[in-house]
Amino acid sequence: MLDTRDQEEVGEQRRGDEGEERPKSRIAGFYRMSLAKRLELLVDRGVLDEQDAALLRGRSAGLDAEIANQMVENTIGVLELPLGLGLNFLINDRDYLVPMAVEEPSIIAAVSHVAKIVRGCGGFEASCEGSTMIGQVQVVGCEDWQSAVAAVEEAKPEIMAAADALHPKMAQRGGGVRDVEVRLLDEGDYRQMLVVHILFDTCDAMGANLINTVAEGVAPMIEELTGGQVFLRILSNLADRRRVVAKCRIPVAELEWKNYSGREVAEGIELASEFASADPYRAATHNKGIMNGIGAVCVATGNDWRALEAGAHAYCARDGHYGPMATWEVDGDHLVGRLELPMAVGTVGGTIRLHPTVQLAHKILRIDGAGELAEVMGAVGLAQNMGALKALATEGIQSGHMSLHARSVAATAGAEGQELDALVRRLIEEDAVKVHRARQILAEMRRGDEA
Repeated sequence: MLDTRDQEEVGEQRRGDEGEERPKSRIAGFYRMSLAKRLELLVDRGVLDEQDAALLRGRSAGLDAEIANQMVENTIGVLELPLGLGLNFLINDRDYLVPMAVEEPSIIAAVSHVAKIVRGCGGFEASCEGSTMIGQVQVVGCEDWQSAVAAVEEAKPEIMAAADALHPKMAQRGGGVRDVEVRLLDEGDYRQMLVVHILFDTCDAMGANLINTVAEGVAPMIEELTGGQVFLRILSNLADRRRVVAKCRIPVAELEWKNYSGREVAEGIELASEFASADPYRAATHNKGIMNGIGAVCVATGNDWRALEAGAHAYCARDGHYGPMATWEVDGDHLVGRLELPMAVGTVGGTIRLHPTVQLAHKILRIDGAGELAEVMGAVGLAQNMGALKALATEGIQSGHMSLHARSVAATAGAEGQELDALVRRLIEEDAVKVHRARQILAEMRRGDEA
């Protein structure tokens, strides 16, 4: 997402005043307000200014076709997604209003619900270990593989200097090359090959194009050192040197839900987590729910959600068994959740530089760099997971989805204003949340009003 023309922007992340009072993420009754009232409240609280609110009210002020034409080839228009706010997040003792771009009902409601529970128990803890990406240079056809490995290892200082020279300003910003690693792949049914890893700290950039430039730039030197032929020169999306860990600890008593005791809910979540650890068929769905939340923040902030998905799923299979991204266990009188994932995201360059609504999402978040964004996304993923497991362990996933799905169906049928709530109630009462039935009921309602 970051190309060579964006290099000057790397590291120019918006820095908030440490003394600035952050807007509270707890907003009671936000979901009941009209869109206009929500924007008015956010302006009153200083989250948005009037110009920001105008951008969200009038879509002509967002991503127009001409800007879109600069972003991708063969542009014919713009496809939009609903943009909502995940509320109630307290992460590392800081409040966050979290922009989420997603079309699926219940995702934002679920994370906000769980974040409210966790908020009352001290909030989420999250940490991001760094911003180091991996560039891979593949070498084939070496006559002496061990000599090739030794030659690369001996020349590490020269390779690192050559890589840093490709992006000299990165070192000035605290980034740049961190190490060079050599791997010899000689097992299985494929030909032997040598792979050189260039470990490069990209600071606040996701760094895909930056890493590709480095891999291509050092390839001739590596080819000369090994006596082989360089083939692929590209980043790896398994960014396991850029991991985020998010945790929360919730008293079992806080999990009481309808007719379920807190202990029953906690043990149900633990059992669901154990299922995902034991069975890859369940783990795939368990993890999809986590990425529902992480992906929505990724899209809203202009990051590459495909790269994030690829790295996350690969990380889950790192031990040869595909497992869960997040786990839950009952520890005495507490339910403890933990998520660990690669999180290669950026806060500068690419789409962030071009897209007005993405820029506004970063303004709302008030984050101080890519590491903090990764921490927020980790907490959102953990909250999303608990929301899904809590529903599965109690009333089932469909009950939570149904009321929101019914609103979508009612709107599709053409309901407006007060008709919408009345139609939703009828659809749920009849257990017939279908567009054709919604149209029938709506027609009956309108005939009654005319009479």
